[in-house]
Amino acid sequence: MANIILDTDSYKHSHYLQYPPNTTMVSSYVESRGGKHPATIFFGLQAWLFKVLKNPVTLADVDESAWFCNQHGIPCNREGWEHIIREHNGFLPLEIEAAPEGELIPTGNVMLQVKNTDPACYWLTNFIETTLLRAIWYPTTVATNSFYAKKTILKYLDETSDAEAEATAQFMLHDFGARGVSSEESAALGGLAHLINFRGTDTMSALVAAKQYYREPMAGFSVPASEHSTMTSWTKSGEEAAYQNMLEQFAGSDIISIVADSYDIHNAVETIFGKNLKAKILENAKNGTRLTIRPDSGDPVETPIEIIKKLMAKFGSSTNSKGYKLLPDHIRVLQGDGITPDTIGIILERIKEEGLSAENIVFGMGAGLLQQCNRDTQKFAMKCSAVEVAGEMRDVFKDPVTDRGKASKRGILKLIKENDEYKTVRADSKESAVASRNEGQNHLRTVYRNGQMLITDSLETIRHRAFKAQ
Repeated sequence: MANIILDTDSYKHSHYLQYPPNTTMVSSYVESRGGKHPATIFFGLQAWLFKVLKNPVTLADVDESAWFCNQHGIPCNREGWEHIIREHNGFLPLEIEAAPEGELIPTGNVMLQVKNTDPACYWLTNFIETTLLRAIWYPTTVATNSFYAKKTILKYLDETSDAEAEATAQFMLHDFGARGVSSEESAALGGLAHLINFRGTDTMSALVAAKQYYREPMAGFSVPASEHSTMTSWTKSGEEAAYQNMLEQFAGSDIISIVADSYDIHNAVETIFGKNLKAKILENAKNGTRLTIRPDSGDPVETPIEIIKKLMAKFGSSTNSKGYKLLPDHIRVLQGDGITPDTIGIILERIKEEGLSAENIVFGMGAGLLQQCNRDTQKFAMKCSAVEVAGEMRDVFKDPVTDRGKASKRGILKLIKENDEYKTVRADSKESAVASRNEGQNHLRTVYRNGQMLITDSLETIRHRAFKAQ
């Protein structure tokens, strides 16, 4: 939505009338209050700043919002928005401080702090809560789920493989999620969040977003791959011809991915690939082409293990220095059905139990990666923590007796490091003063002020931060 005045909750339009008289400043913050994971990979703010806050509000926006508010039964702060156009050329008079994107931040810590810079616009800070919080919680949650999935993969590679774990892991979780999300924007932002941790994707919108917002010319890679429509169009009697066509059309590619469960995957593996087309697979292998066979039905844990064993019976295997069996380099199994961040660990544990290396398998994840999360996955919230009224600073907080987990922070905040661990403190606290002397910085950086983006990071920089956190 281009009009930021309408990109909010209806009730926000009446809030400019609800603050105490002579309010001149409102400061609010965003945090993950807890949730599935103990920490989050902060990500997505820069994309929102480029897409939303770089665009000034116009009189046409004000007129449009005034009409909607009037018809909708709520007040419109026309004077306030016209003031922003007149005094600030339509750019929002806000200051936003944020943690570096890609950092792993323990839950319960401030990630972002925002306040108005024009005393007349005290109401603006929390007016943008809806659009700002949405811009952060979703990509941060996807990046976090992806990050912990990678930690699981790295664990099992370290235990069962001789390969360099980080380089191998980068292509072991492929994004299949574009069709499973609610919008193209979700595909772009969620897909891009995944690419902080991995390099494999079929979500092309994420590549465009990486180039637009994070200066990354090419953020991820894919391979020639089949789907059931292309395979079954050859009919059941032509199944072998369909596979042969794939092997011939894409000979020389690094990887060819073939879905093989259209009829009988056991016959496909044992007879078609393991016997009839074996010579062609080995011929392609001489030119560096790997065949990845994809089961897309059956038990998501046991089926890929069964297929790995059948492929070993036909193509052989080796035993690595850690005692785990590995397929030849030219053939692997791709499991893309029923994959979630949790099932990855279950499958890899079973593979290990069977004496097989984690290298034998790669994963594809769709809705489990980009859609099966919500704001409560990591309990995201944006809360006001301080206001200035008639020149007096006031702490603002809530502490409901019915849910102590929803207690909010007080005062102007800083994000410091203590024993190399992030910690949130009041800016006026003794801890803050000590941290300033010892480390010399607040880890919340001012990234936006009054229409100007003051810090931008490349995707490569963000990836490096996430890599260090592993």
